[in-house]
Amino acid sequence: MSEDKQKLDGAAWFTLSGDVNSDMVHRVFEAVADMTEDGVETAHILLQSNGGYVSDGLCLYNYLSNLPIRIVMYNGGAVASIAVILFLAGQERYASETGRFMVHKSHASAPSGARPDALRIIVEGLQADDARTESILRQHVQLSDEHWLVHAHADLHLTAHDAAKVKLINEVRNFRPPKGKRVTNI
Repeated sequence: MSEDKQKLDGAAWFTLSGDVNSDMVHRVFEAVADMTEDGVETAHILLQSNGGYVSDGLCLYNYLSNLPIRIVMYNGGAVASIAVILFLAGQERYASETGRFMVHKSHASAPSGARPDALRIIVEGLQADDARTESILRQHVQLSDEHWLVHAHADLHLTAHDAAKVKLINEVRNFRPPKGKRVTNI
């Protein structure tokens, strides 16, 4: 066994930050290709993102959720918008004491002077995106009726302790790679 594979010992540690977009999708696909080549069994990923595009977030959620690699997600600061759905791809999920989550419905803007039929298409797309993301939230998270009411009309902000209560995370825990383990930025 090579020295690199001995160092991995089946687990690898990563950071992933930035907007959830096609660039992030490409970077994750490349990183997973390397993980499978290196024999990684468990990928610990520290995620920092204020969100991005729903379709890219759903792609990454579905991709990471179905890998033969165990995904462990961490929030060390802020995970928001569609990045919350990406975060839920982790079979285990943790947040540091100062970690925060912001969950909200989809947003879009329309060009000024947009015709009613164009606005209807935008609204229908937002409703479809919200239905897809809400389905994933309901699979993983046990929000109270009060939480769902806030989510219906505004941004829902959860501290790490709030996130633990609703099962968004397993527990409050820091991203702490073992000494000597390499941390790779995706």
